[in-house]
Amino acid sequence: MDVKQPSTYAEQLQKLKKRGCIINNDDIAIKVLHHINYYRFTAYFLPFKISEDEYVAGTSFKKVYEIYEFDRKMRGILAPVIEELELMLRTQLAYYHAHKYGSLGYLDPKNYNGYHKHDVFLEHIQKDITNNRNQPAVQHHIKKYDGKFPVWVIIEYSTMGELSYFYDDLLREDKKALAKSLFQSTDTNVSSWLMCLTYLRNFCAHYSRLYFFDFPAIPVTPKNSPYKLWRKLFDYIYVLKLLCRGRFHWSSSFVNNLKVLIDEYQEYIDLRCIGFPENWYDLLYS
Repeated sequence: MDVKQPSTYAEQLQKLKKRGCIINNDDIAIKVLHHINYYRFTAYFLPFKISEDEYVAGTSFKKVYEIYEFDRKMRGILAPVIEELELMLRTQLAYYHAHKYGSLGYLDPKNYNGYHKHDVFLEHIQKDITNNRNQPAVQHHIKKYDGKFPVWVIIEYSTMGELSYFYDDLLREDKKALAKSLFQSTDTNVSSWLMCLTYLRNFCAHYSRLYFFDFPAIPVTPKNSPYKLWRKLFDYIYVLKLLCRGRFHWSSSFVNNLKVLIDEYQEYIDLRCIGFPENWYDLLYS
């Protein structure tokens, strides 16, 4: 099987020029490619592609680089909101489960619904313990408590995806209670939104492209919503709003920071590429 061969920075620029990219300063462009993998960077040309080897007339290296910077800064303002939600979720899931089922109740398959695969769940727990075996807290519980980890300890080493599955596998009565108390919504909505939060969290954590991208899942739109959710970035940001429900200075901090970022890059970006409707500010701020 043939494999693509590596290209020099100069060769990479020639490829871009051949496709119609306007590059006014080769030295500056090469400096950018020193820091940003060509494969990663060229994904931002997707909105401008006519064919595999041709870009829309007038497509410039500078414009694509500014879109890349917008995307990078977007991940930066999303990260603190996602972090607060994730930490809150860890806390509340552990607190609820421990007080209802005991410190080790999470190890009892009776405390989950019929879709729960307990053997896979235990494998994930053991993997989390193994991956964090050098952490003082893990060593402490192995030595002093014979490897018995209370739910509030083990949940700190779970991935966001595992938290989402943990919630989704709870008994219906528990899911409904948590959905109502934490998010003033239904368990069906929250299961969908937590899965979307996981995708968004992982895309931000791994510096993945958000611009001109369709996420894998369509979030459930709550009843009486003024906006129908889809798979673009805006839809996932709207999910953050639904999960925040007034937390973390959502309107005064995040939404205003988002507006500042969009205003800064309005010359370069197309809001349609991230699914933002014309009334996006009112939808998120209200």
